[in-house]
Amino acid sequence: MNASFVTLGMLLVVGVVFTGALWRRGAAAVVARCLLACAGVGFVLAGLAPADVHENQHVLGALLIMAMGNIGLVPAGVGLADDAPAALRWATGLLGATATTAFGLFLSQRHLGLGMGGMERVAAFPLLVWALAIGVRGLFHQASRMERSGTQR
Repeated sequence: MNASFVTLGMLLVVGVVFTGALWRRGAAAVVARCLLACAGVGFVLAGLAPADVHENQHVLGALLIMAMGNIGLVPAGVGLADDAPAALRWATGLLGATATTAFGLFLSQRHLGLGMGGMERVAAFPLLVWALAIGVRGLFHQASRMERSGTQR
């Protein structure tokens, strides 16, 4: 599990760095990408410092994931490129708002009947869902760019 956290974090940072074509130019995109990269660093830290060995470092990693990553999803909805489907932009912002709210509930120990672990998942999983969705979008975007460049020759 720890190795998967480290791998996920590294891939998230690499993805944020190398997906320039999926983002608009401007402050919202820069802020979103920086916050999402911080979440990637949080995954690496959480993986390198398991809670049962280095609890404080693990908690710091979790805070980077759930605070920075979730907040980063909100401007990401605005910062995605103009050719991104409107539904993807809206869903990105909605995932960010949902996850940030869940994180606040988690911190305030209001688990809404889900238990601590359940609320933690509601606060953490939207970022993963978004990363999967934007990764798939990036693959289709790249394939369509290659197809267009091939037909123009």
